Amino acid sequence: MQAFIDACQTGDLNAEICLVLSNKPDAAGLERAAQAGLETTCVNHKNYDSRETFDAALVHALARHEPDLVILAGFMRILTPVFIEPFAGKLLNIHPSLLPKYPGLHTHQRALTAGDAEAGVTVHYVTPELDGGPPIIQARVAVEPGDTAESLAARVIVQEHVIYPIAARWQLEGRLELTAAGARLDGAPIPATGIDYVEGVH
Repeated sequence: MQAFIDACQTGDLNAEICLVLSNKPDAAGLERAAQAGLETTCVNHKNYDSRETFDAALVHALARHEPDLVILAGFMRILTPVFIEPFAGKLLNIHPSLLPKYPGLHTHQRALTAGDAEAGVTVHYVTPELDGGPPIIQARVAVEPGDTAESLAARVIVQEHVIYPIAARWQLEGRLELTAAGARLDGAPIPATGIDYVEGVH
């Protein structure tokens, strides 16, 4: 959230945040957004009897803003096609692993348990497959001796704040495209694991 607020304020991201939405009334992001003067709303999933009716309420809340881009961050609900299809091609998520490795939860611990030399984070398009949409960009972090899931997560989140605004900028500049064959940047196919982020290049 703060990374996007900062990017918009500095001009790194030529965008206006039209709405910050959460399914949790006490979400810290709502308070932070309100402090920044942004419009906020809560659609509490506990008030709906199915994922589909909840997702329809999300669509209703967002659609009146006609967003060019919908960014998921820390949103831990599984979305159905009711929500995904209206925003297909402009719905991004960030996942704390080097997809396709470790979709789902506990990604850092799973990387440590597997003895991986590196971990990281991926920005990807959202499709009905959980964490299975085409990757756009990845940032890698070396696993250090003595790392815990918490220490690894602390380094990964720094990279999250770097690459997510980059992917958003590409999308808003019309450089990104979701096709049936995967994601494309400037008309060229993006590798199946996403573009490797390189500081100073992207």
